[in-house]
Amino acid sequence: MKPDNYQVVPYPKSRQPIIDYLSVAHSKHTIHGLVEFDVTAPRQAMREHKARSGESLSFTAFIICCLAKAVQENKHLHAYRRGRNWLVIFDDVDISTPIEREVKGQRIGTPYVVRAADTKTFWQIHQEIRTAQVEEAGAYRRMRWSGLLPNAITRLFWVLLEISPHLRKKYTGTVGITAVGMFGKGGGWGIPITNYTLQITLGGIAEKPWVVDGQIEVREILSLTVSFDHDVVDGAPAARFAQRFKELVESGYSLISDQGVG
Repeated sequence: MKPDNYQVVPYPKSRQPIIDYLSVAHSKHTIHGLVEFDVTAPRQAMREHKARSGESLSFTAFIICCLAKAVQENKHLHAYRRGRNWLVIFDDVDISTPIEREVKGQRIGTPYVVRAADTKTFWQIHQEIRTAQVEEAGAYRRMRWSGLLPNAITRLFWVLLEISPHLRKKYTGTVGITAVGMFGKGGGWGIPITNYTLQITLGGIAEKPWVVDGQIEVREILSLTVSFDHDVVDGAPAARFAQRFKELVESGYSLISDQGVG
């Protein structure tokens, strides 16, 4: 019998902190909502901006700007529990998102926190993300070094974050957002494992028939997952938040009016 062809390569040590994080996040009572947003208007504004200037705008920055505004209007959505009897509700909306950087010839996704995103315009968030994509990532260095530590120590770190809302905010922000990017062209949802009170997962974008002002049109529809910690957020406020978030995104909040974009 012909032997199988294969190779054995080192398992990246930087992945161990992710495994430890997921182990802790599995204990959350997370509920998920699968929704669709019509993003035709903001995407058209981005295409027009690129045609005029040659600059590609960050769609993630736009979503972060809308998300921060929606959370700022109801800060209970990014509260963290402290023990059994208290909630810590922060003023600043700190949004964590993976930033892909090239490290030693490989594309590595590392977390980046947009601090006080609710006080920034789309343009400011866009520039911040573009800068972060080319700067050396402190988060990557922490992931690399923590991968060398025993599992018990790295898991203890995540447990300590669960105990201390202020440490969680410092290292991971108060809201999470990620783009799964696994679907290629077409729609599709991602179901995350998360320890955030509020997590947004961007899926695929597909052209679909959509009712606009009583007429059927072909529109660009974003599949999006909204995830809540049910220990903190009930269904009714979650639904109201999702509706407000949808309104902001579909209207092109900040993007279309900000500094002439669109």
